[in-house]
Amino acid sequence: MNTPSVTPILLATGNSDKQQAFRSLLSGLSFSPVTPASLGVSASTLEDGDTHEAIAIEKAVAWSGAASMLAIASDGGLIIPSLGPSWQSRHTRRFAGPGMSDSQRVDGLLELMQPFTGADRNASWAEAVAIAYKGRLLASWELLGATGELAKTKPTGLIPEFWVFTIWNFPQLGKTYNELTPEELLSLNDHWSQFGRLVRRFFESIYVPPLD
Repeated sequence: MNTPSVTPILLATGNSDKQQAFRSLLSGLSFSPVTPASLGVSASTLEDGDTHEAIAIEKAVAWSGAASMLAIASDGGLIIPSLGPSWQSRHTRRFAGPGMSDSQRVDGLLELMQPFTGADRNASWAEAVAIAYKGRLLASWELLGATGELAKTKPTGLIPEFWVFTIWNFPQLGKTYNELTPEELLSLNDHWSQFGRLVRRFFESIYVPPLD
């Protein structure tokens, strides 16, 4: 009996939390996820695109070219309407300036939000995912996920790699984003839940494996 072939795919990020998110997107598909560290490859990107999708595409194209293989990449950020043009979701990680720790980023965002109350503390997450092969874009999407509200106080304990998720609350569930279960994320129509459907549809119905 022939064994179905399993195609390697590069998880184009060094962030372990995002690598796990990619693995969940690819779960059940005929792919073998590999990381940049396991392959010993690196890629340089400017990440200066005008949209999250443009940045995700840049990452996927660069990493798939560097590794000469299929790659999946993403880019995302928090959308905070009350801050207006002073806040750019594309700069969520870099808004506080270079060299800042995640703890300092939390402090900085809480300070920015101090004047706001109620619905003015609402925030949503924008995310884009791109898939490329050997430097050629195959597919990309950008979408808006669930809406929560920003906390008023700093959490105690260690702050994970996605620092902003520790102060992004979902009062209806009594949890911050990083505490939500897969079932709760699905109930919120979370961005990764939406991408799971898009990525599966692409690979099962559209994607044609390369011959080379």
